[in-house]
Amino acid sequence: MQQAKQRSNRERTETTRHALLSAARGLFVVKGYAETSTPEIVALAGTTRGALYHHFADKRALFRALLEQEARAVAEAIEAQASSGRSAVEALTTGSTAYLDAMTVAGRTRLLLVEGPAVLGSAEMTALDEANAGRTLRDGLAAAMSDQAKAAVPLSALAVLLSAAFDRAALAIDAGADPVAFRAAVTGLIARVVGAGGGRGRD
Repeated sequence: MQQAKQRSNRERTETTRHALLSAARGLFVVKGYAETSTPEIVALAGTTRGALYHHFADKRALFRALLEQEARAVAEAIEAQASSGRSAVEALTTGSTAYLDAMTVAGRTRLLLVEGPAVLGSAEMTALDEANAGRTLRDGLAAAMSDQAKAAVPLSALAVLLSAAFDRAALAIDAGADPVAFRAAVTGLIARVVGAGGGRGRD
């Protein structure tokens, strides 16, 4: 009986947290962070401000939790596509285009690339990216590039530059640019980065 009660309490807690994140996401995407109030969030979530502050210290903490959720989803989408059995170069290419696909989820580009940096600042957003999509990119480059190529170009700096390029592509697609063209451009960019014959084969 006690275990069932504890499980029920956990389920209610998770349901409330999910409702708050879902409500906040919709409002932040439509109105932006600055124009969204906590009373609006709790009203849409069907809960109370007390419940919100039980789960999150303030609106900013709620926003950061939402961005962590979005960034995790992007990394998981990349990893799902860059599956085992591919060559390292194929995995890097597929993972890079998977990033563009994952960023087409409605509202995600605005949250991660527009609202996020404005609210949390570049340092915090960089750390968030490095723990998620940035990590998958670094790992993919490390696996795909030859030792000679990595000796010639600092891997960490290259990952930052490619990440910025992919972000700009995501923003362009979100603004209405042709996604097929950008997917092709990303594929060509990766081919040039790893170099003809410079990538590693199947591990």
